[in-house]
Amino acid sequence: MDELTYEREYFARGFASVAGVDEVGRGPLAGPVVCAAVILPLCEEKRIIGIDDSKKLSKKRREELAARIKEVAVAYSIAEVDEKVIDEINILAATKLGMKRAVEGLSVRPDFVLTDGNMTLDIAVPQRAIVKGDALVCSIGAASILAKVYRDALMAEYAAEYPEYGFEHNAGYGTAEHIRAIGEYGICKIHRRTFIKNFWDGRERSSSASI
Repeated sequence: MDELTYEREYFARGFASVAGVDEVGRGPLAGPVVCAAVILPLCEEKRIIGIDDSKKLSKKRREELAARIKEVAVAYSIAEVDEKVIDEINILAATKLGMKRAVEGLSVRPDFVLTDGNMTLDIAVPQRAIVKGDALVCSIGAASILAKVYRDALMAEYAAEYPEYGFEHNAGYGTAEHIRAIGEYGICKIHRRTFIKNFWDGRERSSSASI
């Protein structure tokens, strides 16, 4: 995926700045959904080797690539949509909102946007959705890496504040450990209430809770 095939295709059609957009965190029970947008340079000397779907990469490799992406990208932007908004408007709408914010947050306005999946964004830029784009399109893969590294670091910070739930291990996903902790301690402020209503007994975590 190092060849920037899709980006070069659209460049050849007259689109000088092609952005890739992806999200991380649609499925967790807690924390925000995080979206990123990236415009990569097309010159050979700045080509980044090894970009792929962030889920296929080790934590160490993701962090190395994220640093390199930030170093050479024409522009990048990261946006998060928190659990309160997710509960208010649903996760699909929240993801689209985060992607829109990421695109609009780019310091260089893109001429064309490539998104992962099959979503249409409310943006004033031509766009194309590509299923499994994070594994097929270099700039989408780069966006997935930035979003994943950012969100994992954020959830590790939340783990220090809410140590009961193992956020540093599960990043808010519904692991057995996490669900047991909800049963024992109740939920904390970053839980998505619409995601846990089927097994949550209504208790809130005590501000003095400790493990």
